[in-house]
Amino acid sequence: MSAILSALQARADTFTALRRDIHQHPEIGFEEFRTSDLVAERLARWGYDVTRGLGGTGVVGQLKRGNGSRKLGLRADMDALPIQETTGLPHASVQAGLMHACGHDGHTAMLLAAAEHLATSAKFDGTLNLIFQPAEESLGGARKMMEDGLFDRFPCDAIFAMHNLPGFRPGQLLLREGATMASSENILVHIEGAGGHGAMPHLSADPVVAGAAIVMALQTIVSRNVDPLKMAVITVGAFQAGVANNVIPQNAVLKLSVRALDRGVRALLRQRIVEVVELQAKSYGVIARVDFLPGYPVLVNTPAETEVAREVALALVGADNVVLQTEPLTASEDFAYMLDQVPGSYLFIGNGDAAHGGHGACMVHNPNYDFEDRNIPVGAAFWVALTERYLV
Repeated sequence: MSAILSALQARADTFTALRRDIHQHPEIGFEEFRTSDLVAERLARWGYDVTRGLGGTGVVGQLKRGNGSRKLGLRADMDALPIQETTGLPHASVQAGLMHACGHDGHTAMLLAAAEHLATSAKFDGTLNLIFQPAEESLGGARKMMEDGLFDRFPCDAIFAMHNLPGFRPGQLLLREGATMASSENILVHIEGAGGHGAMPHLSADPVVAGAAIVMALQTIVSRNVDPLKMAVITVGAFQAGVANNVIPQNAVLKLSVRALDRGVRALLRQRIVEVVELQAKSYGVIARVDFLPGYPVLVNTPAETEVAREVALALVGADNVVLQTEPLTASEDFAYMLDQVPGSYLFIGNGDAAHGGHGACMVHNPNYDFEDRNIPVGAAFWVALTERYLV
């Protein structure tokens, strides 16, 4: 066991208690007031130069050592989800309808544990920027922090982030070079027809029939336009129209979730969805409009930075506990915005599997999920070792 990991395991109880405190008091995106207060207070106590307000509730702690010119960014997310917790744990959420169902409480605790060790015991030469981000869950907090000048005020030569991953052993580190998480498009299709009596459909332009045809036609984009060797998903998650069985409604709305692991495929999907929707609508005598809501780009890990992360992981926990090139995920993550601007890598830490049981093995975004506290010293040790490796 490395000296860094031993030192952080000796402090594990302190940061487990902190993680559970954050878990008990979840806050949704852009409302992480208590959490950001806690983070800022700890960072200031340990000697960091603390900046608040980027992205609303975002916090950046900067620590400079020596004369080194390199600048490293480490990011953790802080927001919770609008889910009612059902774990029954002593540290379960006390906020009705809110819980940390994705482990951001653990991510914050890991980076805070690393922050304390880096301030008191670590040796490095350069500038360390610890980024505590709000609103990762579909609200684009990373982009908001960047719009508020994150990398202008805190330039980074490389940036890294970590997320827990159920289905793998606690403490296992998983890395990947290249496209690692999918883009995410949230699309609304508005169909306008001509309503009428259900007994006289020939006097109407039915948006329900047109919508049904559009739903089916959209499925051919993946099967007939996308390279079979590349991933793409078009899901129609909602079809809303009408309230009565004998009334043809005036309007219908489709809600789509669209994902890709290739930037070119993402562009193709956007183009073909518009074409299919508009032309299918025209063939049924209705009008359709496609609205693209804010989504996330493909998350792409750069080779050099991923290789550094691999070497740090191998030295820290050994080859048996490292997956060097894990499979990509079709879920999305707004850290992709940061990686579009700064080289870096996004890795995973196992949160539990069937063999180990417990709430950590439960998939994220589930009311029975909980972060695996044994990951706190491992994740923190990784951040410390990476900092000492990169800032030399």
